[in-house]
This record gives sequence, C-alpha cells and structure tokens, in this order.
Amino acid sequence: MIPETQLPSEPQPGPPRAVKLAPSLLACDFTRLGEELQSIRGADWAHVDVMDGQFVPNISFGLPILAAARRASGLYMDVHLMIESPERYLRDFAEAGADGMTVHVEATRHIHRAVQLIRELGKNAGVTLNPGTPLEAVRPVLGDVDTVLVMSVNPGFGGQKFLPQSVERVRTLRRWLDELGSAATLQVDGGVSAANARALAEAGATCLVAGSAVFGQDGGAAGLERLRSSLGAGLGERA
Repeated sequence: MIPETQLPSEPQPGPPRAVKLAPSLLACDFTRLGEELQSIRGADWAHVDVMDGQFVPNISFGLPILAAARRASGLYMDVHLMIESPERYLRDFAEAGADGMTVHVEATRHIHRAVQLIRELGKNAGVTLNPGTPLEAVRPVLGDVDTVLVMSVNPGFGGQKFLPQSVERVRTLRRWLDELGSAATLQVDGGVSAANARALAEAGATCLVAGSAVFGQDGGAAGLERLRSSLGAGLGERA
C-alpha cells in the first residue's frame, strides 16, 4: 500500500497571472458611446455582447454599434456572439471591426468549423458555453482557440448575480489549458465585480468582463480603477 504522503496530488493552478480587464459595452450609455469608450481607454479590451433574441431571450445590438465603437476607440474589440449559427455572420463582424470573436458550442453544430472560419478571417477565435453545459463540451477545441470564456451567469441579460460554482469551472479549465501548454486567454463574464475579481484571478482567469461594475454612477474610469485595484498588486497592472 502506498503511504498517504506519497499519493499523487491533484495538480494545482500556478501563481495568478496578470489579468486583462474588458468592460462590457452592454452596460454603457449608447447616447454617449464615444465618451464612454474614452472613459475606459485604460482597459485592455472592450467586450461587445451581440444577442439575437433566439439563442438568448434578448436582443442587444449588432454590426452598426460595433463599427461605431471601432471608429471611436483603438481598444481590442472582443465580440461575444450569442447568436444561432454564428458562421453566417463571422465575415460581417470581422469587417465591422472585431479583433476576436467568441462563439457558443451550443449555437453551432460544427464548432471546429466556426473556429477555423474565424482564424481564416485573421481574427482571434474564442469558444464559450452556458453555465449548465458540461465543460467537456469545449475540451475538443481547447488546443485550437485563443480565448476560452466561462459564462458565470446565464447569457442574455446584464446585471445578473454571479454564479459561485463558476470559480471551480475556471479552476478546471485552467488545469486543462496548462496541461495542453496553451497560452489562450481564460475569460470570465457575468456578475464580475470587485467582490469576486481576486478569487477568479487566483483560480486562473486571465481576463475579466464587467459591465455594471465598471459603468456605474461614478463613470467608467472610476469603475475600471476600482476593479483593477481589487485584484491587488501585480494582477491589476495592464496585461
């Protein structure tokens, strides 16, 4: 019998990595889109949530808003496509100014093909899944993507409460990515705030999407600084 002290242990995440911050434009004031983008110019990415009213029970915005955001800002445009059959529109979003596009495994029958199409358009490819979908659903494409997004709320609406079990999902995906030697960004979106940002970073997240926590009553710049400060020394520096 192997002594307990010699039993192999579960691999643990390494030290937290520098974390990118990606304010979600879904929470901004669209009558002041240019000003709102200027207020978050200290961010790493701008997150663009596109909803079609079919894959999720809400309609947000699409190509014209992305194109306007692209003209107003030099930030990396991180487009999250919450739409059915996203392959139909990948070229359109690429031409409108997307730097990266993330698609849901539940929204397409051919996730490998969708990832390949994004790459062929010269953009960074991301994959994501709903909180109720087993993580195994994204495992076959982890080696092919630039971003893996953990939804920590059910997609479709801003301002929802963070689902605590998401921390463990981040920890599992961090282990899988490290086993692959992948440099993919591990992103979290939904209910992210100063109250949980540090725990997510310690679990292995390298990009945090936040809407309501950034575009609050005191403005995007203050909200962004509050979120960055909550990460602590080293982690909150621009990635």
